Amino acid sequence: MSIKVTMIGAGSIGFTRKLVQDILSVPDLADTAFAFTDINKRNLDMVAQLVRRDIAANKSPAKLIATTNRRKALEGADYVFSVVRVGGLDAFKRDIEIPLKYGIDQCVGDTLCAGGIMYAQRGIPALLDFCRDIRDVAADNALFMNYSNPMAMLTWACNQYGGVRTVGLCHGVQGGCHQIADVLGIPRHELDIICAGINHQTWYISVKHRGRELTDRLLEAFEKHPVYSKTEKVRIDMMRRFGYYTTESNGHVSEYVPWYRKRSSEIMRWIDLSSWINGETGGYLRDCTENRNWFETEFPRWLEEPARVFSAENRSEEHGSRIIEALETGRIYRGFFNVVNNGCISNLPDDCIVEAPGYVDGNGINMPRVGNLPLACAATCHASVQVQRMAVEAAVHGDVTLLKQAMLHDPLCAAVCNPEEIWQMADEMLVALAPWLPQYRHEIPKAKKRLATSRPLGVYKGPGAARLKTRTIAEIRRGAQPVRLSPRTGR
Repeated sequence: MSIKVTMIGAGSIGFTRKLVQDILSVPDLADTAFAFTDINKRNLDMVAQLVRRDIAANKSPAKLIATTNRRKALEGADYVFSVVRVGGLDAFKRDIEIPLKYGIDQCVGDTLCAGGIMYAQRGIPALLDFCRDIRDVAADNALFMNYSNPMAMLTWACNQYGGVRTVGLCHGVQGGCHQIADVLGIPRHELDIICAGINHQTWYISVKHRGRELTDRLLEAFEKHPVYSKTEKVRIDMMRRFGYYTTESNGHVSEYVPWYRKRSSEIMRWIDLSSWINGETGGYLRDCTENRNWFETEFPRWLEEPARVFSAENRSEEHGSRIIEALETGRIYRGFFNVVNNGCISNLPDDCIVEAPGYVDGNGINMPRVGNLPLACAATCHASVQVQRMAVEAAVHGDVTLLKQAMLHDPLCAAVCNPEEIWQMADEMLVALAPWLPQYRHEIPKAKKRLATSRPLGVYKGPGAARLKTRTIAEIRRGAQPVRLSPRTGR
């Protein structure tokens, strides 16, 4: 069977090569036609060169074109992936640094909180443009698979306003499943796990082994684990109080709720600096920056490495290729997908995007009813859903008031800032991120005027409670470890 797969944002080397390898590891999909597109021609050409080498080394009949013309790449596409980061690292840095001036200390800043909300304001107009092109030139009923964050908000906008069948895909559930298998000492394939909620706030509400429910054993098992007891303090504390383990890393989870990062003096109590993902201030920004440095200097070395092998044992757990395989061959795949709720989780709004277990076969993506989430889990998700709803509407309509109200209701923003500070922070972010916010072009001059006539409220000048220095290429090559910057002096 011959299909066409288009990847938007294909200059992202990690996701792009992995997804191609996954798809071409399925013999039925060996003659897939790939179209890569990106606004960065240099990165696009490098990734295309690496993937073409992989295809040739595997003697695969697959074909690949790479173009900066998005509509050309989308012509006749059966499946479309988005792996874009709108604004790149320049915008991402502002998502972290501006809120930090107001005391909001984020680890990741790409899903909720001030950073995630502004990331959605950039991403939603871009993805709605993608949807327009998909409607115009892709195959009828093409499936849009979104890997871009903020997952829930972008997927919500595409389904409600984009007119394109869209599913959001994330690997957070798989990561937690492996942790659970590890602490229980049971092989992952022997566990039957139900995880449901919203993206990055999904809850392992049932963990069974041979029919026996083991959820009540998880807290003690995590507390005794020699690694997770140190690296997952927030998730363990939430499990202690909620009764259920949650997806996503310690650092991610800590910035979605109001309890763990609201006082800078307490942040180190809840995080671990052995890896950015455990809660480091601006940790993901540092990691992405260092990886970008590698991308810019290490391309010749990548070309010298052995080509990737397309085989079942080298296939990753990412859902994308498995959805395509199931739809094209009829083989049943069970995974976790971000879709419009429509009653899947009874005590969350029908129109929000939920992450829940589903099945895929030749008939499509099918979502069984999960029923009610435990009340505390549902309450936490509800708080985030309402922020998402306002942020989506703000992004679609360029509504500054709704944008500020979304930040006002965000759990961590609300825990740290008063309304006046949130209003000014939002104005400062609008002005700083103006190149990527076309829907606010008439509002940004007003925001500039308000800032010019107001007393500055974002006065913190330090690096944050747990900031590590971004390493240079030379430091990375010689194995130098990141150095913590002083919260008081930044030195």
